[in-house]
Amino acid sequence: MLADLLIHNTTEIYTCAGPAPRRGPKQAEAGRIAAGAVASFGGTIVRAGPEADVKRSVELTADARTIDVRGGCVVPGFVDPHTHLVFAGDRRDELRRRLAGATYSEIAAEGGGILATVAATRAAGEQELFQATSRRLDEMLANGTTTCEAKSGYGLTTESELKLLRVISRLQQEHPVDIAATFMGAHEVPPEHREHPDAYVALVCGEMIPAVARAGLAEWCDVFCEDGVFAPADSMAILTAARAAGMKLRIHADELGPSGGSAVAAAVGARSADHLIFVDAGGAKALAEAGTVATLLPSAAFYLKLRRFAPARMLIDANVAVALASDVNPGGGFSPSMPFAMTLGCFAMGLTFDEALIGATLNAAYSLDRHRTVGSLEAGKQMDAVVVDGPAIELIRVGAPTIRTVIKKGRIIENS
Repeated sequence: MLADLLIHNTTEIYTCAGPAPRRGPKQAEAGRIAAGAVASFGGTIVRAGPEADVKRSVELTADARTIDVRGGCVVPGFVDPHTHLVFAGDRRDELRRRLAGATYSEIAAEGGGILATVAATRAAGEQELFQATSRRLDEMLANGTTTCEAKSGYGLTTESELKLLRVISRLQQEHPVDIAATFMGAHEVPPEHREHPDAYVALVCGEMIPAVARAGLAEWCDVFCEDGVFAPADSMAILTAARAAGMKLRIHADELGPSGGSAVAAAVGARSADHLIFVDAGGAKALAEAGTVATLLPSAAFYLKLRRFAPARMLIDANVAVALASDVNPGGGFSPSMPFAMTLGCFAMGLTFDEALIGATLNAAYSLDRHRTVGSLEAGKQMDAVVVDGPAIELIRVGAPTIRTVIKKGRIIENS
């Protein structure tokens, strides 16, 4: 078979190949191959395995490119399945306040938090939002992310939400990172509806979701199921309306308290329930039975100073597939790095390195319904890869320049 790109001379590769999602003990099966190689043609992987086998089975084209990893490692491009990338404004003053002792809830009650970003984002033009979001995607790409999810949710009016989704649509066309678009008009109840939140739920269901569906701008719908935001019954109504409009479902669940979000996720068959800091054994059992992925965001728990992290070990023991995400956002998702999320997954949530790697690749891809094309190094999938300067465990050395090269669809996008 022909190949126009060969990555070789590795100490190891981690293919993460095989069926998705990985659950229970299988989450630790990351497919390590000593002295492996990966070959692709036209941006699609044609072979991954021991170097001698790969070289024996492929014929390099006359213009083929070879990447000598010089004893480093290759892993799949990271998939980031939960971000709030599209926003305007700056909330770093809130970070200073949080470091001085203020809580997330206190800041929100004083008009900060999500609503502060909503005001700035409503006032911003599409070009301003496009440029700012493109820079954030550049940061993510430099940290090895080759596929991500991006939510609306900082507009909270029909036109503002459509504006954010149009920005995402343009980025889908113009930025190297593949993006899955999520409508999240149910991110918060805006100030103009605070006295009558039921009217806002009706607006999301009756006007926003149909408008987004008509425009074809979102693959997914998400809702913030939390006390003081959207109750389980409201979350169920919004997600049911979204499913009827042809969108796939995900949910913010049990982040700040036991909100009942995990039960809603299981009841509606959501592909992903996210955060889950307060999920209990019953919620985990329901998620496992529904086949819902637990997408965990340790970076958010870290930056929000929540003093606890999602019970990743309990979820894995309950046979729930665990994914990791960065939660890039203006108030608590300050790191664009999936390796940092992996580091916290290992040291704050008890994951092994292999479990964290599967969480940041194959299971994350499954969370976005992208597992057939990305998330592992195996024949037929996109050649999305990260070259590590040393063994793969180097990825969890925070602050060290461990990523040497990022490849997207067979093209070198980042090269240090």
